[in-house]
Amino acid sequence: MASAGVIGAGSWGSALALLLYHNGHQVTLWSALEDEVELLRTKRENPDKLPGVRLPEEIEVTSDLKAGVTGQDILVLAVPSPFVRSTAQQMKPLVKEGQIIVNVAKGIEEKTLMTLSQIIREEVPQATVTVMSGPSHAEEVGKGLPTTIVVGAQDKKTAEYVQELFMSEVFRVYTSEDVTGIELGAALKNVVALAAGIADGLGYGDNTKAALITRGIAEIARLGIAMGGKMETFAGLSGIGDLIVTCASMHSRNRRAGILIGKGYSYEEAMAEVKMVVEGVYSAKAALGLAEKYHVDLPIITQVNEVLFHNKRADEAVKELMLRHGKAEN
Repeated sequence: MASAGVIGAGSWGSALALLLYHNGHQVTLWSALEDEVELLRTKRENPDKLPGVRLPEEIEVTSDLKAGVTGQDILVLAVPSPFVRSTAQQMKPLVKEGQIIVNVAKGIEEKTLMTLSQIIREEVPQATVTVMSGPSHAEEVGKGLPTTIVVGAQDKKTAEYVQELFMSEVFRVYTSEDVTGIELGAALKNVVALAAGIADGLGYGDNTKAALITRGIAEIARLGIAMGGKMETFAGLSGIGDLIVTCASMHSRNRRAGILIGKGYSYEEAMAEVKMVVEGVYSAKAALGLAEKYHVDLPIITQVNEVLFHNKRADEAVKELMLRHGKAEN
């Protein structure tokens, strides 16, 4: 049995805390929000973020970061991407040398264009940072539905240790050394999922969705390979796998927000309606910054930015994509 501190008690953090508990580990779940802590302590459920999923009494819920971090065999960082840096800064004095941190948030920092694992390494240099990603809606993991995911780490033994902690009959974990590829797939699929949702909001069909998924992974892979990622990663769980599930499911907050934007909502109005952080909005500008830095063309992601931040009509963005100069597929 290991001890695990899950930092972030949103839907994904809560689902992973429950998974680790069922795997026989001792789990502490931390939230910065006192109201959330009180709700989880008294109701053992968050009906807004993870309805129908109850947390056993044995999972300690706390707002004390020291209690969540110190003495743990593993830390799971599950706060929304905009709060990864500030949370890591708070954690730094509490983290022991060599502490394994598994980041499960997805995003790119807009100002620095850093991946989340790079941010954590910068803020908590004494830690050993890994990432975990793949097609894994919290709503389904929380209910114990079969799910497959990938853990990325620079050190194979570390990846295998994390794999062993999370593996179960309903949660299969693969390992990879391509941390960059995993993180790029995780972050940019949210931007493409916004595009897929926008297409749904406009009333477009399956042909459009398939085109966005297929050409979307081509964009993600182009950028990811330019940054040192591996093509097979983008053909795997954290690439096309995560992209399919995020573009197709109503569990996806990015798709749901995109649907509202396609119907005429602003991105602020859409996020307020979804009531959760829509990671794709935060990663969209950063993706364009990376495209410029690495001289990579990202036409779908470019149009998403135009719709989100420059008041472009969604149907005009689709038309512009369709009327781009003809070219070979590969």
